[in-house]
Order: sequence, then structure tokens, then C-alpha cells
Amino acid sequence: MERLLVLRLETVGVAAEASLNGVALARTSAARRAVTVPIHEYTLAGANELALVIEPPPPGLPAAPQALLSDGRRGASLRLLLPRIGQLAHPEYARTLAQIDWAPLEGELTTTPHAIAQTVQLPIAFPRWRYFDMPPPPSPQALVAPIAAWLQGLAAALARGDPEPLVQAARLRFEDLALAYQRNLADDVGRLRLQIQQLHAQAPLQPPLPQPDALLLRPQADGRIFECLDAGGEPVLRSEVAGGGRVAWPLRVAWIDDRCYVVR
Repeated sequence: MERLLVLRLETVGVAAEASLNGVALARTSAARRAVTVPIHEYTLAGANELALVIEPPPPGLPAAPQALLSDGRRGASLRLLLPRIGQLAHPEYARTLAQIDWAPLEGELTTTPHAIAQTVQLPIAFPRWRYFDMPPPPSPQALVAPIAAWLQGLAAALARGDPEPLVQAARLRFEDLALAYQRNLADDVGRLRLQIQQLHAQAPLQPPLPQPDALLLRPQADGRIFECLDAGGEPVLRSEVAGGGRVAWPLRVAWIDDRCYVVR
């Protein structure tokens, strides 16, 4: 692989969120003003929907419209870039395939959240990823309890230092990532196993058990998949680690034939 498709989101004076094909992939804040993420596993051959939201609500909360008065120094820039491997993923060093810019003049009023979207045609050879054709569940709210129970099983395994339940649950994700980035499937699986085993050996993992009343299933890709978050909008599967740090395993899941699968 010589080139890598990435999204780069940069903001000044505002928070923003970028999504591709209905999946939120990058979010900035006052403390984090630039985010770059690879996007092969979310990209389709042909038409792709690129979107930018200025001052998005916290995940899972309804939008509360507010007026924002520009001081002439607020702005957001979203770029779909194609850098070569080993080069900086920055507009100065990479080819820009699409862009969305928001830069209101001083004194201009904007009602937030403010959404801007465009359709981008990409001449790429990726397959049509399986989750795009999964039917959305008829009652997403009914999934909270069974998915919480499933997540509790993953958390309990991690607390024992056992990576296998998470490895098996994420098999579809591993297969797609190996195809998207031309990587070896066994190597990716091995890295996750080793990470969990090493972290647990340094200090026992202590992931909190996800509870149904605090589990947020954030719909993505038109409700076909759900991002598993806690009440604060953070990945629900996480643990403190040795040295005072924290590790998280972000999960986007699908519900298929009464079973939960990690697809992203």
C-alpha cells in the first residue's frame, strides 16, 4: 500500500464533528483542535457522503439550537486527504480529494448545531463493506439490555486477562481491516491478544461492568450499527492501567440473528 485515505479535521474557536457515510469519525474540542483518522474501512467505491457539524451536541443528547456570533476568528476545515505512506497527512503534503470549510465573517450569526454535507465521488476499489447492507433493528431501545449483558461478559473476561471473547466478537472487524489496509489478519489478532495480556500482567485490568441504565447505543450508518458509549460519551469498554493511564476498546456493533458482533 502506497497511499492512505484519511480525514483531517481542524477547528478554531468551536467544537466540530466529521462523519463519512453516516459514521462519526473525528471530533474536536477546545483542548483538541486537530484530529486525523484513517478511513479505508468506512469508504465506498463511487459516491461517499462527507459531513461536518459545527458545535454538535454531546453523543446521545438532543440538539439544543443556539445562536453563535462570529468574532471573525472561528472556523473549521475538513479535508479528505490522500498522503503517501510515510508522509504527513496534512494539506501541504498530501492530495486533497474533498474539502468542507466553515469560516463565518465577523458579526455573522450561525444557528448551531450547523451541518454541512457534500457527496464525494471516489474512484477506489474497496468492496462494499458488509455493515452497509445490514438491516437496522426494528427496536433499537430493546437492544440496550442484551447488549449490556454481552458487554459485561467482555468486561469480565478482560478482568481475568482473557482476550479471547473480545477477539472472537471482533472477527468481522479484523477481516475487514485486513482487507482495507492490506494487513495480515493473524498479526492484527495477535497484537490485540498481546496488548491485553501484557497490560493485565503489569496490573490487573479493572474494566467497569456496563449497566443498561448507563449504556448509550449511538446509532451510526443510518441505524445499522451502534457505537457503545457510557453516559459521558466515552467508550464503554475501558480500564485503568499501570502507571496511571487508561486503555479503551472502542466498539461499533451490529445486532444480527440475536447476536452482537463488533464490525468497527
